[in-house]
Amino acid sequence: MTTDPKPAPALNVPNALTALRLAMVPLLAWVFLVAPDDSAHRWAAGALFAVASLTDVVDGHIARRCHLVTEFGKLWDPIADKALTGTAFVVLSVAGDLPWWVTLVVLVREWGITVLRLFILRYGVMAANRGGKAKTFVQTLALTAYLLPLPPAVQPVALVLMSAAVVLTVATGLDYLWEAHRLRQRWLADHPEQAR
Repeated sequence: MTTDPKPAPALNVPNALTALRLAMVPLLAWVFLVAPDDSAHRWAAGALFAVASLTDVVDGHIARRCHLVTEFGKLWDPIADKALTGTAFVVLSVAGDLPWWVTLVVLVREWGITVLRLFILRYGVMAANRGGKAKTFVQTLALTAYLLPLPPAVQPVALVLMSAAVVLTVATGLDYLWEAHRLRQRWLADHPEQAR
């Protein structure tokens, strides 16, 4: 006779890291916006963003390795990620460092795919793929570079990273749309009575 594994406690290290990342979001916005032209504030904002991004990697690793995946983590981890990167994009645009169209494209894609995942749940789970993970990694590098007070000679690197991040953001968004379509078509093929 087998017993169901005991559910992971809600109070655990991965969830604490997720909560910490959420708490760092308004702090990041304040540190950056209070003096966006001050090098010390930009270094602090860049460091905050990098540390917060690192907690995402660490909490996911610990949750999977130690079997500490919880409903809280499933819900709030992606929200914390999008809140962090979204806030970084917005504050950079508010400060005039990043065109608003870049921020709007990224935000529409990020939250649009999140909503799409919810709508497509009746047909199946649309998991994160390698393209999505590469997009997140490049976005993190680009945002860190933009937040930091880089010398003019290095700024073209930040521009290249941000350009790559935007291209990956759009491309992976289209890829997820196609995956959602395929998921729905497969489900309808298995449930012809539901086809309209």
